[in-house]
Amino acid sequence: MPDGTGVATIRRRFPDRCLDCGIAESCTVDVAAGMARAGLRPLVCIYSTFLQRAFDQVFQEVVLQKLPVVFCIDRAGLVGGDGAVHHGYLDIAYLRCLQHMVLMAPADEPELLAALRLAVRLDVPSAIRYPRDAVPQPLGPAPPFELGKSRPLLDGPDATLLAYGSQVRPALEAADTLAGEDIFVSVVNARFAKPIDEDMVTTAITRGGPVVTIEDHSTAGGFGSAVLETANRLGLSTEGVIRLGLAPEVFYPHGSRSQQLAQAGLDGASIAATVRRAVRGRRAGAAAPRERLPQLDRPTPRQP
Repeated sequence: MPDGTGVATIRRRFPDRCLDCGIAESCTVDVAAGMARAGLRPLVCIYSTFLQRAFDQVFQEVVLQKLPVVFCIDRAGLVGGDGAVHHGYLDIAYLRCLQHMVLMAPADEPELLAALRLAVRLDVPSAIRYPRDAVPQPLGPAPPFELGKSRPLLDGPDATLLAYGSQVRPALEAADTLAGEDIFVSVVNARFAKPIDEDMVTTAITRGGPVVTIEDHSTAGGFGSAVLETANRLGLSTEGVIRLGLAPEVFYPHGSRSQQLAQAGLDGASIAATVRRAVRGRRAGAAAPRERLPQLDRPTPRQP
């Protein structure tokens, strides 16, 4: 699928460095594993939903041999007009369980290039996920990707938004909306689902206030699940963690990507509404007077 994945553009510039294996994902991963075994650093460009067809090869041929294949996962998350069969909402879950696998999600084009620069230097398999969407305005120059390190973007005391990949932009939009209501939140560009930034999780939970994870992926086994698992491993409370993502039991119908994100509660307005409820609920709970226990009558002392 050279046109759909963008490989056609690369092939015109580097015709001897591109191989179109056709719509044969299992074969494609096998070929990439052989290339890596021979000392090359292949980049495998496949839609998220189609990579599911090659899960066995990803495990047997790449992960089990600890080969440095880079999976460039296109159409990750909701895909708009491509229809329900193309939604890529499982890749974090089915790749996160594989040994040595590194999972990244850039927020914009400069970050995608930074993620690729790291991926081709790794000696283990890695995957970079990105959506079918217009390329967003850059957040600014992208610092280099450091393995397992997030990128703080905003600092606010009322809540912390941990956004993964394409959901960084909606998280920032939500923060702008909430600032107009005197609700000031921190926004962190998580960058990695594996290895996850333990310092990011620790800081978010221990500073107090709701912690909201945001991902364009199923909430079952995704980035939010990784945050919960990390908190559990570190002995941190998960009481204030709210996970936003695609509902595991819902099939999202054909429509524009913006409509689908709104339906899933992942657009800026919906994220702001979730945070608003959580922060106001916490404030109301803190302001409410504690219920006093009824006073018991003291027994009359017995006379000697």
